[in-house]
Amino acid sequence: MKMSEKNIIFTRPHKTIYEQDGKVVKVFDQNYTLSSVLNEAKNEALVQENTDLNVPKVLAVTKEEGGWSITREHIEGKTLAQQMEEHPEKMDEYMEQFVDLQLMIHQQRVPAIKTLRHKLADQINSLKDIDATARYELSARLQSMPKHNKLCHGDFNPSNIIVDKEGKLWVIDWAHAAQGNASADAAMTYLLFALHNKDAAEQYLKLFCKKADTARQYVNRWLPIVAAAQLTKKKEEESKLLMSWIDVVEYQ
Repeated sequence: MKMSEKNIIFTRPHKTIYEQDGKVVKVFDQNYTLSSVLNEAKNEALVQENTDLNVPKVLAVTKEEGGWSITREHIEGKTLAQQMEEHPEKMDEYMEQFVDLQLMIHQQRVPAIKTLRHKLADQINSLKDIDATARYELSARLQSMPKHNKLCHGDFNPSNIIVDKEGKLWVIDWAHAAQGNASADAAMTYLLFALHNKDAAEQYLKLFCKKADTARQYVNRWLPIVAAAQLTKKKEEESKLLMSWIDVVEYQ
């Protein structure tokens, strides 16, 4: 069956997701190596096996036309992002659910998953859009931050949460998951909101800091680090704002 004949859910740069026979298939193009695809599937399997979170089951990793793919069970429902867009009057309620779910994730432990510190260090060192001095300063800041082993999603935003018909929340897309500091994960979520909606970003971070009993200044110290990590994804529309955040002095 050709891709054009499949029930495509959505497309992103370098990947396409479609539904077929009650399953969801995520197809990666040639930019993704087999090892990177297997790593995403492994992350999801580790989270499924070691936590009580709702995560769609991985069913297969196979070779598709144009690249490798991951097949998962299909969860009927809408994303939390869709609900926020359709019912802005319920934004406070949705944000409460969102932050509570993230805090629940941070309570989990998955010892076999990679460490966030090593992941961020690799991303910073690979970034050639900033000079060596800035990379050194970012690396030094990263090494100075407290070491934790909490489960971090790494790309936690409302589009990666599916609300099923019973109201149960399912978390998808664990490609960037790692164990590390929860405030780094919160800083990334704030950044992802701020790239599109600064008001929602502020609402999120205020609520997160209140519920987690965490100082805003502490989360802010992670912002240059996670901005550098996000910059490695090479999204042209984000680069200007991300570069403005990669200033280790601004968030002292």
